[in-house]
Amino acid sequence: MTAYLVLDDGRIFEGEPWACTGETFGEAVFSTGMTGYQETLTDPSYHKQVVIMTAPHIGNTGMNTEDEESRRIWVSGFVVRNPSPIVSNWRAQRSLEDDLIKNGVVGIQGVDTRALTLHLRDRGAMRVGIFSGSSLSREEMVVKVRSSDQMSGAYLANDVSTASEYVVPAQGKTRFKVAALDLGIKAATPRNMSARGIEVHMVPVSTTFAELQSGGYDGLFLSNGPGDPSTMNSVVALVRQALEAKMPIFGICFGHQILGRALGFDTYKLRFGHRGINQPVMNKEKNRVEITAQNHGFAVEAPADGDFTTVYGAGRVTHICLNDGVVEGLKLLERPAFSVQYHPEAAAGPHDANYLFDDFVEMLENNATR
Repeated sequence: MTAYLVLDDGRIFEGEPWACTGETFGEAVFSTGMTGYQETLTDPSYHKQVVIMTAPHIGNTGMNTEDEESRRIWVSGFVVRNPSPIVSNWRAQRSLEDDLIKNGVVGIQGVDTRALTLHLRDRGAMRVGIFSGSSLSREEMVVKVRSSDQMSGAYLANDVSTASEYVVPAQGKTRFKVAALDLGIKAATPRNMSARGIEVHMVPVSTTFAELQSGGYDGLFLSNGPGDPSTMNSVVALVRQALEAKMPIFGICFGHQILGRALGFDTYKLRFGHRGINQPVMNKEKNRVEITAQNHGFAVEAPADGDFTTVYGAGRVTHICLNDGVVEGLKLLERPAFSVQYHPEAAAGPHDANYLFDDFVEMLENNATR
C-alpha cells in the first residue's frame, strides 16, 4: 500500500503506511533532533501539527514512562524516513510504533524527510495531510488538505490544559508557591521549578485573577502551548490584572507571546517558524549566544533594537534570534515580569537557557523582600 504526504502547495511525497492508517491533517513542522522524539511527541505544543523528523533513523531507543512530557501523544501525524525495526535501549518499555498506534496517530515512513524539510524551509509553513488506504485521487487529496483548518486563528488551549488544579511539590524546603497557568505545559517545566524549592500549582486556562489572589501565590508562570496567541484574550486580560498587582510573572514560548500582547504588542504568524533544537539566540544583557530548543509559528512584534515603554513602565528586549532577528525575550524594568520565546527546560536538550529558572527564583526573592 502506498501512503501519501500532501502539502497545500500541491507537492506530494510518497511513502508507506506506518503506525495507524487513515487520514490526518495539521500544520507541517520538522524536528532536527537525533534524540528526544518521545519528548516531542508528548509535548502539547505540537497539538494539531504533523511532525517530520529530519534524522533518518527513528525509534531505536523505544519509549518509556519517565520521558513523557504529558499524559498522551499530541501530534496529528508523524513522518519518518527509516523507523527502527527493533528497540535497543535499557530504559525502553515499549516500541515507538506501539505507542503511536495506542494513541491513534497516522504515520508515514519511507519519505525523504530532508528533502521535505528543505521544501518547507523554502516555501514556508503550510498545511499537510497524510493519506493511507485512501481511494482519493491526487487532486482530491490536495483539495482536502486545502480545506483543512489553519493554525492562524486556532484556539487550542482548552484541548491541552488541565481540567482541575494539581500540585507538583517542592523538593526539599518549600521556598515559594507559584501558580503555573497550563496552556499546554511540559512535565519538565514544573520539575525544574520544583528542584529550586518552588511548590508548583498547575491551574487550568480558565483560572480567574480572583482565584489567583485567593490562592496566595508568590508568582505566576505562563507555559508553552499550541495555537494562535491572538485568540487568548481572556488570558491576556488575566495577565494584565497580574501586572497591575505587581505579581512576579515568568512566561515561556506561548506564554511569552501572551505577555507580549498583555504589554500592548501585536503578534504575527512567522513564514517559517522556529523549529528544532539548535536555534541560536543572542542574550543581549549578557552578550552571549545561547543554543535553544524551539517550536513556534508566531512571534511578538516588539522593537528589536532596544527599550520600549508600556503602561506598566519601561521594558526591554533581552533576546534576539540570530537567524532572522525575531524578538525572543522581553523584560519589564519597573515590574517583576519577563519572558522568553524558547524552552529553557528543553528535554532532551540543549540546556543553555536553564539558568532562567534561577532568574525566576531571584525575582521571587527580590519581590518577597520589598
